[in-house]
Amino acid sequence: MKKQDIANVIAQYTGLPSAQSSEVLNCILDEITLSLSRDNPVALPNFGTFQISERKARAGVNPKTGAALQIAASRSVRFKAGKRLKEAAMVIKK
Repeated sequence: MKKQDIANVIAQYTGLPSAQSSEVLNCILDEITLSLSRDNPVALPNFGTFQISERKARAGVNPKTGAALQIAASRSVRFKAGKRLKEAAMVIKK
Protein backbone atom coordinates (compact mmCIF):
# COMPACT_ATOMS: atom_id res chain seq x y z
CA MET A 1 0.00 0.00 0.00
CA LYS A 2 1.33 3.41 -0.96
CA LYS A 3 0.66 6.89 0.39
CA GLN A 4 -1.93 7.66 -2.31
CA ASP A 5 -3.75 4.41 -1.51
CA ILE A 6 -4.02 5.48 2.14
CA ALA A 7 -5.31 8.90 1.05
CA ASN A 8 -7.94 7.19 -1.09
CA VAL A 9 -9.08 5.09 1.90
CA ILE A 10 -9.34 8.26 3.99
CA ALA A 11 -11.48 9.80 1.23
CA GLN A 12 -13.77 6.76 1.17
CA TYR A 13 -14.25 6.71 4.96
CA THR A 14 -14.75 10.44 5.39
CA GLY A 15 -16.38 11.48 2.12
CA LEU A 16 -13.69 14.12 1.63
CA PRO A 17 -12.43 14.87 -1.86
CA SER A 18 -9.21 13.06 -2.76
CA ALA A 19 -7.15 16.27 -2.66
CA GLN A 20 -8.31 17.06 0.88
CA SER A 21 -7.70 13.53 2.11
CA SER A 22 -4.14 13.75 0.74
CA GLU A 23 -3.76 17.03 2.62
CA VAL A 24 -5.00 15.38 5.84
CA LEU A 25 -2.52 12.51 5.44
CA ASN A 26 0.35 14.94 4.74
CA CYS A 27 -0.59 16.93 7.85
CA ILE A 28 -0.57 13.77 10.00
CA LEU A 29 2.82 12.67 8.65
CA ASP A 30 4.25 16.18 9.11
CA GLU A 31 3.10 16.26 12.73
CA ILE A 32 4.60 12.84 13.44
CA THR A 33 7.88 14.01 11.89
CA LEU A 34 7.83 17.28 13.86
CA SER A 35 7.12 15.50 17.13
CA LEU A 36 9.98 13.04 16.57
CA SER A 37 12.34 15.88 15.62
CA ARG A 38 11.57 17.37 19.06
CA ASP A 39 12.43 14.00 20.64
CA ASN A 40 8.80 13.32 21.60
CA PRO A 41 7.52 9.78 21.00
CA VAL A 42 4.31 9.33 19.00
CA ALA A 43 1.93 6.71 20.43
CA LEU A 44 -1.00 5.47 18.36
CA PRO A 45 -3.03 3.13 20.60
CA ASN A 46 -3.48 -0.39 19.20
CA PHE A 47 -1.17 0.47 16.29
CA GLY A 48 2.24 1.28 17.75
CA THR A 49 4.76 3.82 18.97
CA PHE A 50 7.39 5.75 17.05
CA GLN A 51 10.37 7.01 19.06
CA ILE A 52 13.92 8.21 18.57
CA SER A 53 16.68 5.75 19.40
CA GLU A 54 20.27 6.68 20.15
CA ARG A 55 23.08 4.47 18.91
CA LYS A 56 26.49 4.77 20.54
CA ALA A 57 29.70 5.02 18.55
CA ARG A 58 31.22 1.60 17.99
CA ALA A 59 33.95 -0.27 16.21
CA GLY A 60 33.07 -2.04 12.97
CA VAL A 61 34.67 -3.90 10.08
CA ASN A 62 34.58 -3.04 6.38
CA PRO A 63 33.06 -6.18 4.81
CA LYS A 64 35.01 -5.73 1.55
CA THR A 65 38.48 -5.18 2.97
CA GLY A 66 38.20 -6.49 6.52
CA ALA A 67 39.71 -3.22 7.77
CA ALA A 68 38.63 -1.95 11.17
CA LEU A 69 36.69 1.32 11.22
CA GLN A 70 34.90 3.53 13.69
CA ILE A 71 31.12 3.88 13.26
CA ALA A 72 29.87 7.25 14.50
CA ALA A 73 27.07 7.66 17.03
CA SER A 74 23.69 8.20 15.38
CA ARG A 75 19.99 8.65 15.97
CA SER A 76 17.23 6.76 14.20
CA VAL A 77 13.49 6.21 14.41
CA ARG A 78 12.26 2.99 15.99
CA PHE A 79 8.75 1.58 15.74
CA LYS A 80 7.25 -0.75 18.29
CA ALA A 81 4.07 -2.44 17.09
CA GLY A 82 0.98 -2.30 19.27
CA LYS A 83 -1.12 -5.26 20.33
CA ARG A 84 -3.75 -5.09 17.57
CA LEU A 85 -1.10 -4.71 14.85
CA LYS A 86 0.83 -7.68 16.21
CA GLU A 87 -2.32 -9.78 16.29
CA ALA A 88 -3.21 -8.78 12.73
CA ALA A 89 0.27 -9.79 11.57
CA MET A 90 -0.21 -13.24 13.11
CA VAL A 91 -3.35 -13.81 11.05
CA ILE A 92 -1.53 -13.33 7.73
CA LYS A 93 -0.82 -16.68 6.12
CA LYS A 94 2.35 -17.40 4.19
